[in-house]
Amino acid sequence: MSTTRSITDFETKDVLVQSALAALAISFIAAIGMLEEFNNRILITSLLSLGYLAIGWVPILFGYRASTEVVIEGVDPPVKGPRDLFVGGTVGVIAGVVVSAFAWLASSVDLTGIFIHTGPGMQSVLTFGQGIGFGSLLMIIFCTVLGIFGASLHVMSPTLRSIIGVALGTTIVIAIFEADVKELFKGFRVRGATSLLYTPTGGLTIVSAAAIAALVTTIKVYGKGHGPNAVYERVKQHHTNQSPEIRRRNSWLWGAAGVAAYLVTPQILGKSLSETAVTVGLFLVLGLGLNIVVGQAGMLDLGYVAFFAVGAYGIAMLTSPFRPAQWIPQLDFWVALPIVVIVAAFVGILVGTPVIRMRGDYLAIVTLGFGEIIQKLFLSDWWKPVVGGAQGITNVPSVSIGPVEFAGANSKMVFYLVAVLVAGVFVLSHRLQYSRVGRSWAALREDEQIAEAMGINTVTSKLLAFSIGAVIAALGGALFAAKVGSVFPSSFKLLVSLVILVVIIVGGLGSLRGIAVGAVVLIGLLGGPTLPGLLREFGRFKLLIYGIILIYMMLKRPEGLLPSVTRSRELHHSEMTQDAWLDKAGDFEEEEGVTT
Repeated sequence: MSTTRSITDFETKDVLVQSALAALAISFIAAIGMLEEFNNRILITSLLSLGYLAIGWVPILFGYRASTEVVIEGVDPPVKGPRDLFVGGTVGVIAGVVVSAFAWLASSVDLTGIFIHTGPGMQSVLTFGQGIGFGSLLMIIFCTVLGIFGASLHVMSPTLRSIIGVALGTTIVIAIFEADVKELFKGFRVRGATSLLYTPTGGLTIVSAAAIAALVTTIKVYGKGHGPNAVYERVKQHHTNQSPEIRRRNSWLWGAAGVAAYLVTPQILGKSLSETAVTVGLFLVLGLGLNIVVGQAGMLDLGYVAFFAVGAYGIAMLTSPFRPAQWIPQLDFWVALPIVVIVAAFVGILVGTPVIRMRGDYLAIVTLGFGEIIQKLFLSDWWKPVVGGAQGITNVPSVSIGPVEFAGANSKMVFYLVAVLVAGVFVLSHRLQYSRVGRSWAALREDEQIAEAMGINTVTSKLLAFSIGAVIAALGGALFAAKVGSVFPSSFKLLVSLVILVVIIVGGLGSLRGIAVGAVVLIGLLGGPTLPGLLREFGRFKLLIYGIILIYMMLKRPEGLLPSVTRSRELHHSEMTQDAWLDKAGDFEEEEGVTT
């Protein structure tokens, strides 16, 4: 039977640990300059800035964690109540005191020699512009209230918790993506709505923020049973009960709707969102190509950007009127593209041949070396008469189909080309995954010796994976060069390979849908290594966030956001195998007081 406990009935050590982590997180966010920089972006006028949002989630999270308890199976969980609120408040108080002490230390001792962003600007934000004395009290109250709110999530009913989460989340998202919402309204020709939502200087008005939260709450309360999942299940069930003729007709209708959406989407998105969509599409193509090598064939390639560079430089050398090697004939993009594809396939085989017998870490290090070598070759003076050296190749012409020109500056037009390339690579990857070749790759990934004993030609299978992956990357590189209009060695650093790898790890190795989600989440929101995403304010901190996301995924969800069923089973099977020594014959097992 569940019992109500005293408010002091908690593990002091756990509370202190959570408090220390919360204080450390807030101090770190402030010390690296994120708090001061984000504070310039207003989300809700006179109420909330992006800077305070960047630290506000910390006491909520750790207040929630501190009041979380492990429930033993067969034992009734304790009743959630004042004790949990007290724990969350305690975490907030301690964290607030430590953060205030950090602000006082920064004001008393010059720390800018170590942390250059701990100057008066950071101190002012941490103390709410009220000075160290009163500002410290405000920071303690701020952390305490949010810590109690985090703990109260345990006390609330699941329905209320869901309503509050959706209402607050929607309001904050609309506030953060202000520029993109305005562009969408402009695309839909709804211009007056933005003046009702946002102030001229930026940020939601308090009235509009409250209206959005109220509207979302109403929909959540009275729209039960009509959400996206419920609608999807009803449509799926209805589709299953239809005759084959009706299914075929509906397939044509859905196809026509998809074509219409394909034509209309860039006109609605506008220039900025179309540019982001193009960047996401290019990285999605690269992610799908790397997934063939890493996700399907199981070969960790850290030099994948080399094939991307081969495609970009190949198109530039064959199409640019200012190509360094004038003895190379200038060709049209569509004439040069097959040549680039053939060269990329050859380079893929060339890179794959020396590493065929290598596995794991050795394979990763060697491919990393190949990637660095190719990047340095494009940068070297030795190849400068051919590839231009550090000056690169400029004036790469844009793609044209008859009278229609897909100029790089017109991201709406480039969107159409990228969408076609993404669709083609997606279909190719899907067909390969469930083909005979895909099954041979799966066997290689699982156990190469057994696959070879079963008659699979491991050499051919590996080289095929490298060459197909290289061709896909080269296609993306060719389109990238035509869009940007120039290629430079600095565009093809190791960081690009690592970001592509992070995309497929976060999305899910071997999962095509997962890679699409990973590209949208990482590249769409944060941007590529040198390209901005929707969260433009995070540009200076994107690599830090990449690293945090990667560490979290490896620890908490190594299979990815949308994992492949097969890969997920393989991963969990390998984890069980690592712990199998516990069950070896001869181990002592006690059951009902008898040692067997």
